[in-house]
Amino acid sequence: MALRLGDVVPDFTQDSTHGEIHFFDWAGDNWVILFSHPKDFTPVCTTELGEVARLKPEFDKRNVKALALSVDDVDSHKGWVGDIEETQGSALNYPILADPDRKVSDLYDMIHPNANDTLTVRSVFVIDPNRKLRLTLTYPASTGRNFDELLRVIDSLQLTDNYSVATPANWKDGDDCVIVPSLKDPEVLKEKFPKGYREVKPYLRLTPQPNR
Repeated sequence: MALRLGDVVPDFTQDSTHGEIHFFDWAGDNWVILFSHPKDFTPVCTTELGEVARLKPEFDKRNVKALALSVDDVDSHKGWVGDIEETQGSALNYPILADPDRKVSDLYDMIHPNANDTLTVRSVFVIDPNRKLRLTLTYPASTGRNFDELLRVIDSLQLTDNYSVATPANWKDGDDCVIVPSLKDPEVLKEKFPKGYREVKPYLRLTPQPNR
């Protein structure tokens, strides 16, 4: 059954380039970005794995652990890691799950028969420290993933979890936010948003980012 936003994601134990991973134990109190690849030695995915390695300091700042998956085995992955490091100029600093038995691919509904009945689609899952699914994105094989966008979404999720705001179109860290419509009381608004706010419409009120 397909995972939906807010679901607790399945736990699993699977081999990886960093040894056996017990997913929930490995995740700990961190956020996780899990992203899948149809097989090893694919060109677009090679660039993506290198980019995530390069961005590791940005993920670390946000308390996010990266975890890749490909349906090939660990020995194949290790050969691919060498190519990634050679061509992308970044040492691979996070694990790649091996999934030759398709166990994780099936748990996370990564096999889409109309795309390919044996290979995983290129999915991304953002999972919070409560093991809840907060974002899913599925990309076609021809289009590389935008990891700046994934960082932006994580920034939004972490901000809106802690403050009574949402983030508008094209928002990025530091921009104004939207006050959630459920807040009506002027005194509560004054207390929660000491920087003030601008009312465009009664339901559209903009305020400086609360944690800046």
